[in-house]
Amino acid sequence: MRAVFITGTDTGAGKTVITGCLARYLSEKGYKVITQKWMQTGYNSFSHSDIAEHLKIMGRKSAAIKKYLPYMSPYTFKPASSPHLASKIEGRRISADKIVKSFNFLSRHFDFVIVEGIGGALVPFSGNRLVIDIVKELDLPVLLVAANKLGAVNHTLLTIEALKTRRLKILGLVFNDAKREDRRILEDNPRIIRTLTGQKVFGILPWESRRARLYERFMPIGERISKEL
Repeated sequence: MRAVFITGTDTGAGKTVITGCLARYLSEKGYKVITQKWMQTGYNSFSHSDIAEHLKIMGRKSAAIKKYLPYMSPYTFKPASSPHLASKIEGRRISADKIVKSFNFLSRHFDFVIVEGIGGALVPFSGNRLVIDIVKELDLPVLLVAANKLGAVNHTLLTIEALKTRRLKILGLVFNDAKREDRRILEDNPRIIRTLTGQKVFGILPWESRRARLYERFMPIGERISKEL
C-alpha cells in the first residue's frame, strides 16, 4: 500500500480537483486506487460531497465502491465550518482512532489511498488536536496544492514551514491557477517558491472549466508525482 495526504494553502485551493485527477491517473496506470476525506463539513448530500467529485473526475460510479463509502468519509457534518466547530455544533466527537482504523482498512484493500485534507494544513478537529496530527501519526507524505493567485507566496511559505516543523515529508507542490489572475503573478509564484524553499514544483494546472480538458492538462503533473510515490 502507498498513500499520500493532499493539503492546501487554504480552503478552495483545489485539493478536491487534484485528488480526483491523481486518483484517476494512478487508476489508469493499473493501480487499485481509492480516495478518502476524513472529515467533510458543509455536507448536505453525497452527490455534492468531495468524495462524489473525486468519483466524477475518476469516471466511477458510487455503486462500484459502495461498501467502502463509510471508510472513505468517516465523518460528515452539515455546518460549513472547521471540523472542530462543526462537531461541537452537532454534539459529536471526532475520534482520531476511528479515522486511523478507516485508513488502515482501505490500505489493506487498495494499492493507493489518496487522502484529501480539510481546508489548509493547520485545521483543528478538537480543542487540542489538528488534522495534521493524524497525518503525522500515519507518517503520510504530503502533497501541497497552492492556490496560484496574489497572496500565494506568503500562504505557501507558511504552510511549508508548518509541515517542516512537524517533520512531515513534503513530496512537492502543485500550483492551481486562479481564474482571471495577472499572468505575471501566476508565472512568478512557483518560481519564487521554488527558489526560496528548494521544494519540487510538479507543475502548474491552468484554470479550466471543462473536466475532461482539466484532466488532460493534469496528466504530465500526475506523471511527475507518481515517480515520487
